[in-house]
Amino acid sequence: MEASNDMIPNKLDSLVQRILAPSYKLAAMRSGAILGTGIRLWGAPIISRAENSEILIEDRVTLVSSPRWTALGVGRPTILRTLLAGAEIKLGEDSGFSGVTICSTKSVRIGSRVLCGADVLISDSDFHPVDEIPRTGAPIPLGRAQDAVKIGDDVFVGARSIVLKGVEIGDGSVIGAGSVVTSDIPKNVIAAGNPARVIRQLRR
Repeated sequence: MEASNDMIPNKLDSLVQRILAPSYKLAAMRSGAILGTGIRLWGAPIISRAENSEILIEDRVTLVSSPRWTALGVGRPTILRTLLAGAEIKLGEDSGFSGVTICSTKSVRIGSRVLCGADVLISDSDFHPVDEIPRTGAPIPLGRAQDAVKIGDDVFVGARSIVLKGVEIGDGSVIGAGSVVTSDIPKNVIAAGNPARVIRQLRR
């Protein structure tokens, strides 16, 4: 297993990684996640699957969970969590995630060759009721079809961006670092800001 171009390993880090990588993969499998072939785990991700839900990690996906293994560093491990029965998380083949948190009560589907930079957060839930008071102790709201998140193929989500419920990001688009994506983004554009807005079409 070799580090990608933005990783900065030394000999000791590389040795530790080789020794521990099989245990990271075994823990992911024990969580009930479905793993494709050629999965690369740099550090130990946190994977938590609710009963009767699905986490699918397709072929050649890379999950970076240690600041040693990416140029920007990460503030936390990659976290994949389904929170309710029937929820799903799907990570498409050849995609890479660095310290990314993905939580689903319904559906988060990410396409192929997607890049998510350091500490991106993606969720299809508000986690707490919005219109009910008090909120403390209330159950997580049930996932609804309109809350699902879909990220197309070849998307690049910049570091520390947040993708909120009900959002679809079209194929090929770039989300600028630190953006908050609250509504759909079309394909082949650059969008950024809070809330994220289209800045321009990609030059191709």
